[in-house]
Amino acid sequence: MIFSKIGKAIRAQMNKLANYFWSKDPIAQMQYEYDKAVETLKEGRIGLEQYRALVERVTRQVQTNEKTIAQLTAKTKAYLKANDRVTAGNLAIELQKAKTELEENRQQLAMHEKAYDNNVEKIKFASKKLADVRLKIKKYEADLKMSSAEAELARLSQSFNFDVTTDFGELENVIQEKIDRNRSVARVAADLSGEGLEKIAAEKNMEKALAEDTLAQFEVEMGLKTAETAGIKAADKSLGPEISEKAIEPVPEVPEKLTETH
Repeated sequence: MIFSKIGKAIRAQMNKLANYFWSKDPIAQMQYEYDKAVETLKEGRIGLEQYRALVERVTRQVQTNEKTIAQLTAKTKAYLKANDRVTAGNLAIELQKAKTELEENRQQLAMHEKAYDNNVEKIKFASKKLADVRLKIKKYEADLKMSSAEAELARLSQSFNFDVTTDFGELENVIQEKIDRNRSVARVAADLSGEGLEKIAAEKNMEKALAEDTLAQFEVEMGLKTAETAGIKAADKSLGPEISEKAIEPVPEVPEKLTETH
């Protein structure tokens, strides 16, 4: 009783496993059944060829019987004309046996011919069915792939909604964060590149003004321009840049009496 239950349980699990593989890839299973049918059909065709050889052999026996009967008939007639009835009688017996054998062989030939024709029709029908099965397998395979693609597209059409709850929405957030981070780096670099520009510009302007003043002074010294045309004041020319622009006061005169006394 226990072994019987164990055996049933094992068979049930094996059946479950077989059903799993059976339904896992039905197209492959159909192709397997088709290939088996093709192999069976090939074997049937080989058997049909062998059977046809039998038909040809019986046909040849019938033709041999017909020739034997024709020869015996001619000989029997010839011996009858020669009044040799004993020999003619013996030939007549052989002729009768040949006719009986011919009849049997004709019946066998008819039976084999009919069986051969029936098998030919069966194989032709099976070949046509196999061709239809092959087309169905291709169609089912295409339909299965198309339906699978349609299901995948239907699922993706929902996932393509860029909502924060979907994978695409989460990926979009990650991408936006990277874009913001890259833009912040570029902005900081741009801001830092403008630091101290005013100071640099002021120094350049100062250097430019100093160069202009020095050049004007050079032109006056070389006599190319006067101080007025060069824009240099007299006080600036004689005293240099350290003396202020205040007017020089006149020196007071010494009294004559003090001069004479001295």
